[in-house]
Amino acid sequence: MKRLCVFDLDGTLVNSLGDLADSANFALEKRGFPTHPRELYRYFVGGGIPKLIRRILPQGTSEEEIREVHDLFAREYEIRCLDTTAPYPGILELLEELEKREVGAAVFSNKDHGFAARIVEALFPGQRFAFVQGMGQGMPKKPDPAGMLPHLADLGISPGECLYLGDSGVDMRTANNAGCLAIGVLWGFREREELLENGAAQLICWPLEALDYLD
Repeated sequence: MKRLCVFDLDGTLVNSLGDLADSANFALEKRGFPTHPRELYRYFVGGGIPKLIRRILPQGTSEEEIREVHDLFAREYEIRCLDTTAPYPGILELLEELEKREVGAAVFSNKDHGFAARIVEALFPGQRFAFVQGMGQGMPKKPDPAGMLPHLADLGISPGECLYLGDSGVDMRTANNAGCLAIGVLWGFREREELLENGAAQLICWPLEALDYLD
């Protein structure tokens, strides 16, 4: 029996693509760089803000310009990170059902920890997450599970007692590196091929399908 369901954030718990894309395009435009269609951002996000900024800038961009675009993005995203970001359909029902079954829920994301905590607090008021862990200084990014494992130890839960739900290959590798059951979600930012190629044990099309893998 699984005791904990750990979620990725962007593309899994919440659809944040619009706010991320709009903030990034704002920063690009301010510095005179070409912007990108919103839909393309599903392939740019997933490795944290520094990696996002490098992916959206032309090759050969100077480190100084990269820092400037990063800072512009961070300031703009601070303003608009909750403009359109919202839970995916079925997520609130899944969280409610997990609570009924006395299965915990948690968040482990490559998003900056401050942004992750703010979004979770705003969009899931009253939801008791066992932990919410975003990226902090000195913490290795996923697919390294190091940011999650101490929380599991504190809870007295082994990785084998966890589902890990995510929408990207990085998430599937994170789950397998930790020893959790890797559940790929098909409502997020990436395709099934990426999930399967990176070790998804199961794929689900609707959040409540995760309940089938608790036993």
